Order: sequence, then C-alpha cells, then structure tokens
Amino acid sequence: MEGVTEPSFRDLVLARNFPSELGGAFTEFVRVIDRPLPRHVLARHLGERRFAQPVGLQLMGADLAALAESARCAIEVGAPLVDLNFGCPAKGALRGCAGSAVLKDPARLEATVRAVVDAVPDHPVTAKIRAGYDDAEHVEDLARAAEAGGASMLTVHCRTRAEAYQDEVDWTRLARAVQAVAIPVCGNGGVNVHADLERLRRETGCRLAMVGRAACGDPWIFRGATVTSADAARFLLDYAEKLSSLGASTKGAVGRVKQLLVHWTAGALTGTDADGRTGWLREQDPARLLARLAEAAGADRDAALNPSLSDEDRGTAVGALRPVPAIHT
Repeated sequence: MEGVTEPSFRDLVLARNFPSELGGAFTEFVRVIDRPLPRHVLARHLGERRFAQPVGLQLMGADLAALAESARCAIEVGAPLVDLNFGCPAKGALRGCAGSAVLKDPARLEATVRAVVDAVPDHPVTAKIRAGYDDAEHVEDLARAAEAGGASMLTVHCRTRAEAYQDEVDWTRLARAVQAVAIPVCGNGGVNVHADLERLRRETGCRLAMVGRAACGDPWIFRGATVTSADAARFLLDYAEKLSSLGASTKGAVGRVKQLLVHWTAGALTGTDADGRTGWLREQDPARLLARLAEAAGADRDAALNPSLSDEDRGTAVGALRPVPAIHT
C-alpha cells in the first residue's frame, strides 16, 4: 500500500510477528514510468533490515523495458523476489495504463509478467490482480494470463477495480482463480481478524492469505495476539520515532500515526466507540498526541514491547513461495 508499507511500518510489523504465521511482506508499490528506477530508490523502498521472512519489491508500470530493467536492479540491491501490481485502482495508475488498467487486457498482463520473468530468470516473480476491472466475469482468464507469463504465485484481491474498497466481499472469486491455475494463489480482501486467515484458506482453497488494511489497525493480526493498550501505544510511538529518525517532522510523523489510528483496533487504545477514536484524530497538537501515547505506553519502554524481541528488534508485511498462510503488503 503506497505510503503505508514503507520500511518504517513494515519492519515494526515483521519484528512483532516473528516467529508466527506471517510468511513475509511486500514493499509499497514502486512506480516505473518511462525509464528504469535508480538502484538507490529501489534500495530505499526495500529498506536496510533483513528478516527471516522475505520482503518482495513490488513494481507497477506499463513500459516493459523499463519495468524489466527495474526488476534486474531490484534483485541487484537485495530483493529476493519481484511482485507486479495489477491491482491499484487509483486514477493516476489508470491514466498511465498501469495497475488495474491492465485487467482489461489479459494478453497484456501476460506479456508484462513474461518481460519481468525473462529479466530475472533465477528469481521468483509474483503478480497481484483484482478480480476484474468493472466485473469479475473474467477472473479465470486473468489468473491464467499471469500463470502463462511465468508468475510463481498469484495474489487475487477479491474486489474488482470498480468496487474499490467496499465492505462487501465475494470469496467465490478467489475459489474460481484457484481452480483455474496450478500455481499457488494468495487470497486478499475481507480479512479483518486473525481467524479470517484460516477461514479464507479453508473456504477458497487459497494456499496463502494477504492482509493489507487490517494490519494497519492491528499489526499483531498475523499472530492473533491480544495486546494491551500499552503495547498498542508503544507501537505507534516507535513508528513516530522511526519516521522522525529518517527526517520526518513531528507534525509529519504524527500525521502518519493518525493514518493508522483511523483503522486502529489493537489494544483497545481508541476505545470501543466512535468518540474514543475521534478524540485521538481531533488532537491538533502533535506534541500532545505523542505525550498521550507515551502516557498510555507507560514509563517502562521495554515492558511495553514484546519481551521475545531482541534488542536489535526493539524500536524498529509472500511467504517466499512456500505454503505459509499469511502475507503482509
């Protein structure tokens, strides 16, 4: 997710979910326009931390030559795999004939996957699609196109481009994709709590499940851990501190924290009613919001963190193409 699963947030999630069912993560999608991306840009998206769980570098673009060369550069800077985004419904992606725009042309989807597979033949290339553009009539064709292009795994977001992020989901579309291809399918969409991970796999036949927005509200969703309000506050403080260490202003870091608070459910930090959440979101003074989080976290920093983490992990979301059940993107 652009602007969310950059290294600051992603590393915090990975650190707090090891060991667990979380098999790995993807970077936020990186736009490739009309020329290959510089290695330093790709390295920044990949981040410096390396976990046991792989972090795939996700690319999105319409220029096949630039996309292929960017994939080669991604491998050179340490990406263990490359993922191709055919799911973004944003207008900018559609104008650039990338993201969900490709869902209107399965042949083009296949050619895009093939171009990247040929560019990095010794590394896995995965693809993420939505169930369709305006409807889900051709989800099987799209799945087969990704497989024919050489994708090692396919992630299917069960909503169409037209459905955006509506609450209703139809997992039968995932089951149809599973039946259409031999490669592993990862199901995405409609996972709200830990129990949904297993339910999605059981009901659809998907070998893996991907979590996006729900992990913004509960970073522990992969473990199913019940955390305290202090744990929850400590996570958000660590996130703000990490962003600040990378050059973000206090206002900017708190703005990103508020993006998470919109979805937040972990630790009952925001309460059980709308007024509790609104109280956090309406706080205009960034320093005051951080002070409230510090108060909620308690004075003992280490006690608020998962005690199983190493010192290195303190303060810091494709299961490596193996049958692990949960993925963070």
